[in-house]
Amino acid sequence: MPHYPQENIKPYNEDESKAVQVEKMFDNIAPAYDNLNHILSLGIDKIWRRQAINLLKPYRPQQMMDVATGTGDFAIQACRILHPRKLVGTDISEGMMNVGREKVRQAGLSDRISFAKEDCTRLSFKDKSFDAITVAFGVRNFENLDLGLQEMHRVLAPGGHLVILELSVPETFPMKQLYAIYSKIVIPTLGKLFSKDQSAYTYLPESIKAFPQGELMQEIIRKAGFGEVTFKRLTFGICTLYFATK
Repeated sequence: MPHYPQENIKPYNEDESKAVQVEKMFDNIAPAYDNLNHILSLGIDKIWRRQAINLLKPYRPQQMMDVATGTGDFAIQACRILHPRKLVGTDISEGMMNVGREKVRQAGLSDRISFAKEDCTRLSFKDKSFDAITVAFGVRNFENLDLGLQEMHRVLAPGGHLVILELSVPETFPMKQLYAIYSKIVIPTLGKLFSKDQSAYTYLPESIKAFPQGELMQEIIRKAGFGEVTFKRLTFGICTLYFATK
């Protein structure tokens, strides 16, 4: 049985596993994903990413993994700011990573950024392989949140850091009310217009609403073995930034 409500929320049907459906969904929306993402977040997602990456600056990580890397936006930005020796972007969607591979090639970063198809609950990497792991807007799509976090803990070296950015639901007036309208009407409408996959963009606000946030998510990360877990709400609580140390 799923532990958390968002693990029950699937893009298409009840028959297939969440992982299979999420892979299918991202393969479907890959061509339109980047443009739509920037439109839906009014470009603020770039600022959130920079804030997340800046947390890692004092530690100068050399071996990094970006989980649920999608089209590689976060990986490219992290590589430009942090200059790691190697960064591997992992995802279950080859469609998204193919867009990412082309972006990395155009950015001239193919010698440092690579991509690998991975299930985050069963990573193929050895213990203590990375000194920093990042996940931007991907943890709510995990089929099993606890397993995903435990696997990231396993492949992190002692003293390594985990940075998670995740969309969240604002809790205070008037942002809470404005966000409700935005998520129920604007996101699905724009999603339908741009990506021709309406299910994907009804799934998106539903999965955000169901996802544990703030103190609850902090405790879940701690339970996976991490210490010094902190979080910060960004842009009136539309996004939350988590930072943890192994």
